[in-house]
Amino acid sequence: MISGTAPCGVRYAVRRGGNAVAYCALSIGCGTRDEEGFPQGTAHFTEHNIFRGTSRKSASVIGSYLDRLGGELNAYTTKEEIVIHATVLKEDLGKAARLLFELATDSVFPENEIETERGVVLDEIISYKDNPAEDVYDRFEALLFDGHPLGKPILGTSASVKKIGREHLLRFVSERFTPERMALTIVANLPEKDMEKRVLRLLAKQFPGIEKPRESTQRPLSKPSAPQFNKTIDKHHHEANAVIGSYAPSLYEIPERLCAAMLANILGGPASNSLLNRELRERHGWVYGIECSYTQYADTGIMAITFGCDRPNLNSCLKAIDKILRQLREEPLSAGRLKSFRKQLLGQLAISAEAGEAQCLSMGKSLLSWGRIAPREEVIGALEAITAEMLRDMAVRIFAPETVSTLLYL
Repeated sequence: MISGTAPCGVRYAVRRGGNAVAYCALSIGCGTRDEEGFPQGTAHFTEHNIFRGTSRKSASVIGSYLDRLGGELNAYTTKEEIVIHATVLKEDLGKAARLLFELATDSVFPENEIETERGVVLDEIISYKDNPAEDVYDRFEALLFDGHPLGKPILGTSASVKKIGREHLLRFVSERFTPERMALTIVANLPEKDMEKRVLRLLAKQFPGIEKPRESTQRPLSKPSAPQFNKTIDKHHHEANAVIGSYAPSLYEIPERLCAAMLANILGGPASNSLLNRELRERHGWVYGIECSYTQYADTGIMAITFGCDRPNLNSCLKAIDKILRQLREEPLSAGRLKSFRKQLLGQLAISAEAGEAQCLSMGKSLLSWGRIAPREEVIGALEAITAEMLRDMAVRIFAPETVSTLLYL
């Protein structure tokens, strides 16, 4: 892998991988938390509308530009970033990379297309409200980050999205889509030196005359401090939906974040032998699925257990979860169990590293967050250094009764 920073300030990384298919992503370090001075939902609405026309391509041309080559074009918005990414045959990699930058820097946001996309986003908001499993987590996060920029919904609200105009989109792109906030990442079965040369040529053409990054526009960071809550909302659903969680280490708490990631995987990772899955699904059949997610932000993080169950089983589920969390706080894992869980996580990471798209997106996140991509050996070493006592301490930090918050939809 080769990584660096172009003279214009765009960070980049290229890695040889895959076979006939290439992956490229343009990650931009702005998201929902960067909407100060804009209506809520502007970041997400911008992401939707960059596909609706540039000075050189109409919405219909953009929609079919990679499709006719057998490729795919997509994008997503998070609390801290907007990512545009493409999957193409490796011989079409240059076309895909140029298109990503064209969308990010040359979108014109036609008024008629904005209105079309506004209807799409408003329908998306309604569909989320109709999905209690999605809505309960968003509400939990809003309560946990109450009064903090991270508490804003990514989609915005119906009222706020109706306020977003063309001038907001143009200003958001002008102020936020700047070279020093961008990272271009590529995974393709091509010589890395050749890919780097092509990337630097593309960036020099894309940002001519910019020989050094603009002054940093790093967002001000502040940790949220909302009080603990235990809230029940009657939704008149046949199923109960629940979120149990708390603050967790941020992106920049390096040893702690890896320990928290392992703890989340042990508790409710994708494997059927995770503690929560084994007890609530495999042993008792109380839930169809249960997970423990860990989301990291620049100044904080959130770890949350989420599940849905028949209402008569809710108390049994809550008691079982409380027992598992108490055991993790009080009893360090045995050496054998720790070794097994560590090997499982390392195996999951190795398998995901073979997936070109996931690898490409992860590289972009790393460049935006730390300006570098940690070698696999460094990650393995850090995970090997995690002890049972460290995991117990992390369980106490996140899941102590006085720190945990709960939201129930009944």
